Amino acid sequence: QVQLVQSGGGLVQAGGSLRLSCAASGIVFMINTMGWYRQAPGKQRDLVANITLTGNTNYADSVKGRFTISRDNNKKTVYLQMNSLKPEDTAVYYCRYGMDFWGKGTLVTVSS
Repeated sequence: QVQLVQSGGGLVQAGGSLRLSCAASGIVFMINTMGWYRQAPGKQRDLVANITLTGNTNYADSVKGRFTISRDNNKKTVYLQMNSLKPEDTAVYYCRYGMDFWGKGTLVTVSS
């Protein structure tokens, strides 16, 4: 059974940094794309960034240059380093493995 356990997040002032982690279990080989999504109150869940097995990355325009996604296949973990955070980054952040598996979400709150 695949499980994605998220850690990190919390409250930070604008301009600050946070790092999110998502550790997978129940997966033998981490062959699929991993990603981070976010959902603000009253809004749909949107892609923040994703990364393929070989390290190709894709970012939402709103986070380019500020966020960095990375993965450690040996540790079966994906990370999201978030710098220069803005109040509009406030949301629940979810990790995703492939198309079918989601983490439970972690709240990131950026105060102005």
